[in-house]
Amino acid sequence: MSRKTYEGTAVSVSFDDEVCSHAAECVRGLPAVFEPGRRPWIQPDQATAEEVIAVVARCPSGALRIEPR
Repeated sequence: MSRKTYEGTAVSVSFDDEVCSHAAECVRGLPAVFEPGRRPWIQPDQATAEEVIAVVARCPSGALRIEPR
């Protein structure tokens, strides 16, 4: 597993590239937070915690997860 965690002030998001199905639900749902061409590509503080949690919940593969703070 290659899960990496991206820390935010209110919420942190982890991502496992080996699990990702590239459905792009995250990118379409919150492009300010999830932008593949940027480094780091996940920036949880670019939206509210509630918005990030809602979009992560739509991830069909489970590659994205909310991590406890």
